Amino acid sequence: MKGIRINEFGGPEVLKMENIAVPIPAPDEILVKVYASGVNPVDWAIRNGANIRMRSFLTLPMTLGWDAAGTVEAVGSEVTAFRQGDAVYGVPNFPGNGSYAEYCAAKAKQFAFKPQSLSFNEAAGMPLAALTAWTGMFWHGKLQAGQRIFIQGASGGVGSFAVQFAKAMGAYVIGTASTSNLEYLKQLGADEVIDYKTQNFEEILTNVDVVLEASPTRNNDERIKALGVLKEGGIFVSVNTDFPFNEQMTEAAATKKVSGELAVNQPRQDWLTEIAQLIDDGQVKVLISKVYPLEQVAEAHRESETWHVRGKLVLEVKKES
Repeated sequence: MKGIRINEFGGPEVLKMENIAVPIPAPDEILVKVYASGVNPVDWAIRNGANIRMRSFLTLPMTLGWDAAGTVEAVGSEVTAFRQGDAVYGVPNFPGNGSYAEYCAAKAKQFAFKPQSLSFNEAAGMPLAALTAWTGMFWHGKLQAGQRIFIQGASGGVGSFAVQFAKAMGAYVIGTASTSNLEYLKQLGADEVIDYKTQNFEEILTNVDVVLEASPTRNNDERIKALGVLKEGGIFVSVNTDFPFNEQMTEAAATKKVSGELAVNQPRQDWLTEIAQLIDDGQVKVLISKVYPLEQVAEAHRESETWHVRGKLVLEVKKES
């Protein structure tokens, strides 16, 4: 099969199309014929090898890609939830055989039936970002109906899902974005929008229950500012798990009587199923910024690395008939 692999860490030029063996699913896995794969910041963060902590558990060569939509080609002996031909979406094993390929094998529990209202390209833009938002807000942030949530980086891949999920669950949603994306946030359902280029959120907001850091900013001083808008007992959640809290951040949280959480993504089938239902019910939309053919993966990475993508980038591996 064709797949995009890296044999060394570096820039987009290390992404190479190769002929590689079709993976064989383990007893608890499914083999997915990949129609499309999402492109996420974690893909190029791994590709460039800059994060030493992450590099310690990566083995080269490897196939990138941790968003997949396609059909089930084969099932392992222990899998009962799927059968050949089922349309599915989910998160491939991490690290492992990624979805920048014609086939990928993955734990069956990390996949669910694809939302019926979405194409494969649209569905591939969802799993990782949607699950990151879901894990951060509802598992770590314990967000409930009627609460106030402040989403930083609300127009990005994770943030745009977070806005819609929070609104669908009955929360009051406040989001930050650049000037050009404020109207987009309103269209997603945000109750309040803040232009991070011209407004200081810490001077505007108070009495917030949950802060979700979904922006690419990795700065503990900025995090401390966000703690200041939380009510007592509030929760600060960051999806930037590669950037831990420092001592000052921890002390500030204790003084404020709030908590801080680093939200590690949980690729759970039950959550993917619930998300698919929200999609098919029309409560959540998927915005695809651009679809690239698999051969143009380097260009997709370059665009992702600008941090100015609204919605999701997708690699089309196989055209949908």
